[in-house]
Amino acid sequence: MVFQFVDLRSDTVTKPTESMRAAMAAAEVDDDVLVNDPTAFRLESEMARIMGKEAALFVPSGTMGNLISVLVHCETRGSEVILGDNSHIHIYENGGISTIGGVHPRTVRNNPDGTMDIGLIEAAIRDPRGELLYPTTKLICLENTQANCGGRCLSVDYTDKVGELAKKHGLNLHIDGARIFNAATALKVPVDRLVRAADSVSVCLSKGIGAPVGSVIVGSSDFISKARRLRKTLGGGMRQVGVLCAAALVAVQENISKLEEDHRNARALAEGLDQIKGLKVNVASVETNIIYVDFLKDSNSTAEKTSKKLKEQGILLMLESSNRIRLVLHHQVSASDVQYTISCFKSALTGAPEKNGF
Repeated sequence: MVFQFVDLRSDTVTKPTESMRAAMAAAEVDDDVLVNDPTAFRLESEMARIMGKEAALFVPSGTMGNLISVLVHCETRGSEVILGDNSHIHIYENGGISTIGGVHPRTVRNNPDGTMDIGLIEAAIRDPRGELLYPTTKLICLENTQANCGGRCLSVDYTDKVGELAKKHGLNLHIDGARIFNAATALKVPVDRLVRAADSVSVCLSKGIGAPVGSVIVGSSDFISKARRLRKTLGGGMRQVGVLCAAALVAVQENISKLEEDHRNARALAEGLDQIKGLKVNVASVETNIIYVDFLKDSNSTAEKTSKKLKEQGILLMLESSNRIRLVLHHQVSASDVQYTISCFKSALTGAPEKNGF
């Protein structure tokens, strides 16, 4: 039997489209370390415009984008950043803000919807009168969408309130916007309005919108000037980077509009899996393209066994724990792929044969 191939490990697994490959082949390039690459300039100018900020800088990855942003805001070693205990910066970025920047993380509990309580954020801000003993709070970081909470969206109202709190205490606000276009699409608000309160934003190009490589940092002209120097220090200054930026421009132009369909497919997949005995999906929490599937105690299988069975049928998943799987939709997963995945889950858990080729 010929199986479909459905890669649901992450939205980072997309392959460059033909239009991306053509744009890369035809890209006009120069030396970007000398600030002369015209395609990089076009991408950065377009991203600054879209995000409503003065300037932008292409970087190789979201991790580097977040690291640079935190370091620019926290220039003095021993500074402190307030961020979610379930945030990507805190958990998945190798402790870079501490090991490289000497920045101390102070975590606040993330709620199931991805937010942190405003009162708890304010309580975490250090009293300047204790500077002899404590780190100095310089920055607050948000993540939108909040991946570990299931791709939940932080609203304009919430983000504005955190921005107001930051300004009240003389702090800056950075948004890890790895999937900020997903959030803006789901909330039906312009992305520039969603990040208006932020002093800087890192935007991943290789997740939801499917570029092969890279992220962009946006902020004030002065912020980006400092960020460019740090990018070079960290080894992120690349020469003819326009080859990569050309693909990213195509992603911005062609794939943002596809996010709504990704979200519809994710909801359909979540609803289908939640109907299978032994599985539980919090369908109401599926706001964008990320789904967490829990295996109940009375399930006929485990997450690991099911993952192996599905791999044999061409479906790749991310195993989170012994009783949890993560699925992420992207523009190269179709409605047909969703139905195939649901039928394969049913077969894996119930042993029932697939119908109609599924």
